[in-house]
Amino acid sequence: MVAYSSGKDSKTRTFKNTVKGIHAFIQTLSPKEDHCVMEATGNYSSLLTYLLNEAGVTTSLENPLKIKNFARAMLSTIKTDEVDARIIAPYRERMRPKPYKLPSDAILTLRQKRTVIRQLKKQHIATRNLKGSMEALPFFDPSCKKSVTKTITFQEKQIKTMEEDLSVLAHKEYKKQMDLLTSIKGKASRLQLHSSWALVASLTLIMPSNLPVI
Repeated sequence: MVAYSSGKDSKTRTFKNTVKGIHAFIQTLSPKEDHCVMEATGNYSSLLTYLLNEAGVTTSLENPLKIKNFARAMLSTIKTDEVDARIIAPYRERMRPKPYKLPSDAILTLRQKRTVIRQLKKQHIATRNLKGSMEALPFFDPSCKKSVTKTITFQEKQIKTMEEDLSVLAHKEYKKQMDLLTSIKGKASRLQLHSSWALVASLTLIMPSNLPVI
């Protein structure tokens, strides 16, 4: 849902949150004149932010709590997509939020890899716990045991592959920083992996949890 201005006669329009829908929205904008402001909603706002940036449209990502507080000050307690859009329009005009600087593709890729690795490790722990609980039973069906064991092996391979990919990409894109992080003597492979994670953690992509609230 989009509101183009805060004027009473201003109409709202709805576009799908897909590449095609966002491109249709961008066609209605003037990169030199328009400033898009949206609530930061994690992955749901990432595609829109990325494509607006690619099109050269000034974009701001704001913490939803800031918008909520502004709406409260405007005496608005109704929560719908259209109301949100109409609240954000005057918010942009009055608060003039700073443009959001989109991280590079390399940083976005590194963070995606880190997220996938974390989820794979959670699934791996859960599957191993499942295997342990089943082994405590009087009888562990052979086909079930085979399936769970194969899943654990597959997860371990996926984690290893993703960790290697993350380390290689981190070294390729940020060699200077990685050289500094791995300059301490020790177990090279593990230190390299931990350094890769430290680097990715330092390349922060602003998300709702760490956007400032005023």
